[in-house]
Amino acid sequence: SHLITCTVTGAADEQAAETVSKSVIGSALTKAAIFGADANWGRVLCAIGYAPAEFDIDKVDVALKSTAGTVTVCQNGAGVDFSEEEAAKVLAEDEIYILVDLNQGDEKATAWGCDLTYDYVKINGDYRT
Repeated sequence: SHLITCTVTGAADEQAAETVSKSVIGSALTKAAIFGADANWGRVLCAIGYAPAEFDIDKVDVALKSTAGTVTVCQNGAGVDFSEEEAAKVLAEDEIYILVDLNQGDEKATAWGCDLTYDYVKINGDYRT
């Protein structure tokens, strides 16, 4: 139900940026949070942490963006105060951007994916070969 774009900037090298962006896009917990319009920055940070890339998690910033606006949810690897109401509006749009700044270089990469809906789980859970 949502197109998700994750752009990682500030990486030390292109491979790190690509690896982190793919890790965020591939995270089932991040996909579920986007489906539920839940600005759960911890799920995004967890997905970033799973990426097999070198970076300092204490320098990472995360923002959520759509046509409804932008909400910064994490700075320097920690949560920041933000309006849950504003975040819900941002996440209610069809296209969601997860903006990750590793703050450790000049390289960037973008990955695309989608959320994880009830119907997707049901269809694929009932599917038999």
